[in-house]
Amino acid sequence: MKKLIEVVFCGFLMILPVSGAFAQSASDIGGQSLRDKLSRSLGGASQGQLQVIGIRETPMAGLLEVELNSGELLFSDRSGDFLVTGDLFQATANGLVNLSNETRKLKIIEMIAAVPQAEMIIYRPEVVKEVITVFTDADCTFCRKLHGDIEEILELGIEVRYLAFPRGGAASAVFPKMISIWCSDDRQKALTQAKNGQNLPERECNSPVLKHYELGNQVGISGTPALVLKDGTVIPGYLDVERLSEVVLGQ
Repeated sequence: MKKLIEVVFCGFLMILPVSGAFAQSASDIGGQSLRDKLSRSLGGASQGQLQVIGIRETPMAGLLEVELNSGELLFSDRSGDFLVTGDLFQATANGLVNLSNETRKLKIIEMIAAVPQAEMIIYRPEVVKEVITVFTDADCTFCRKLHGDIEEILELGIEVRYLAFPRGGAASAVFPKMISIWCSDDRQKALTQAKNGQNLPERECNSPVLKHYELGNQVGISGTPALVLKDGTVIPGYLDVERLSEVVLGQ
């Protein structure tokens, strides 16, 4: 594929709600022929190559948002003859709004919601005020630090839902440990033990660890801990309890 010209759109655009502006399906605005044309241009004729999985309207007249199976967003005219990369911004009275980022957040919400809670390790307070999803690695120093705050976090009314993200994937040294945690009869106890540096008995089962890791890559996780808020915002790195309270609860 020829190198795409990277463009950031930040002109004055038609003001439309983000949810409405990106709601139409591919069949409404170009159909399968446009999807196929773009996929061919991206080298998607063979398995494993980039594929177009979604085409949506944007608030900018004549500009379509193109979602790839890699998670990347491109933009195309209605003919599919021109493609550009970059984020789409909308100029408003309150400043620039990154519409592309809003699209990513909506997609993240969908992907996290599709994970069954039975696959997670959940710490739930008596009264749930907010929920965060945390991609974690048992050997990560700051993941251990965050887990050390778990009681204080629960006291704030924040539910913590852990997903596995062994840095380095299946080839990493921590991967078997993550498998053992998720295959334990008491996952909470096993996770706490592992994060306290204790050795765990090796266990095998049909675990979701690799699936969580792949999901993390799709979400854009590159390190741990990574916190995903209810609105799809991803926060990389450790937050102390006070800062976490400010970000999650606004207090």
